[in-house]
Amino acid sequence: MSKFRSGFVRPVVRRASGLVLGGASGLIELGFLLTSVPAWAIPATRPRVLSTAHGLAEYERRRIEKYFGPTNAEEYTERQALRYLRVRWLVGGLSAGILLLVVLGALTAPFLAQRLISEGPNLGWDAPITSVMFGAVLVFVTVQGLVGVVDLDLATARRMLGPSTQDLRRRVSELTVSRSELVEAVNHERRRIERDLHDGIQQQLVVLGMVLGQAARTVGSQRGAELVHQAHDEAGRVLAELREVSWRVYPVALDAEGLHEVLRTLAERSTVTLRLRYMLTERCPSTVEVPAYFVISEAVANACKHAGATRIDVEVARVGKMVVVRICDDGRGGADPTGSGLSGLRRRVAAGDGVFTVESPAGGPTVITAELPCG
Repeated sequence: MSKFRSGFVRPVVRRASGLVLGGASGLIELGFLLTSVPAWAIPATRPRVLSTAHGLAEYERRRIEKYFGPTNAEEYTERQALRYLRVRWLVGGLSAGILLLVVLGALTAPFLAQRLISEGPNLGWDAPITSVMFGAVLVFVTVQGLVGVVDLDLATARRMLGPSTQDLRRRVSELTVSRSELVEAVNHERRRIERDLHDGIQQQLVVLGMVLGQAARTVGSQRGAELVHQAHDEAGRVLAELREVSWRVYPVALDAEGLHEVLRTLAERSTVTLRLRYMLTERCPSTVEVPAYFVISEAVANACKHAGATRIDVEVARVGKMVVVRICDDGRGGADPTGSGLSGLRRRVAAGDGVFTVESPAGGPTVITAELPCG
């Protein structure tokens, strides 16, 4: 019995509740549309009309998702909301009409039944059968009408508040491009790592091996001691370079300590004065922290090596649903946005549905901005 109530009764009660609320809201929306016609003629009141329409549409979206199902509508404009209400009130009126028929039928059914019982012999033998069949047809039509109104309400919201076919095609195209850019960004990072290992650490290890070989041939002499000391210094430099390469590949501290602490370490290690303004109050997911870190670290490295900068300002803030990363240096400017380094950053940001911009006029300053979605 409990399974029957949970599997049948509860969904019916939930949908009936949604229809009652939808019928009432349809009347409210009709009143709003009637009053918005003269208000729309006054330009100063149009923003209020649009904001009210958006509020009503948002109520409808939440009601439908709670009682009927997902609408796939999260972001829509105020004008979309107004167009939706121009259709939605009809659906609400239809809901109210069918519910009114249900109530009237429920109220009149006892009186008809009492009449059939008391006057049955006078009405003829076929009166009860005809009445029952007619009533069953009415119940069936009413139930189908309620089911149809639910589907119509849900379809209207999905059609007018959800993404259009053109938007979906554009989104698929963007995702295809983002995937290609992500693959290219990964390949670019692999090539950079291989280059750093081959041209940096590998050459230093070769030098270290040569120094140790010479030291082994001059054991016990003053020259041997000097070579051992030189090998020790070279080993320290190789270790530092190896740490630097591993840090550029992926800083392990990013997982444990978060973006803020990693950026503090980056500021301490910078050879140029770096001022950090971190205005996030909570940690972001790794899909935001990782590209944000690489954008900042690469921009700082470029400013130190190529721009001749004496000061770098790094700002991390949240604007709405976006985390905005901004790096500004006082270097000579003229950075090429199509260069390999900045192109790799652009692909990395684009792979996360972000926006990457570079402003670097000749003479500076250079401003690099990355906007990363953090819903």
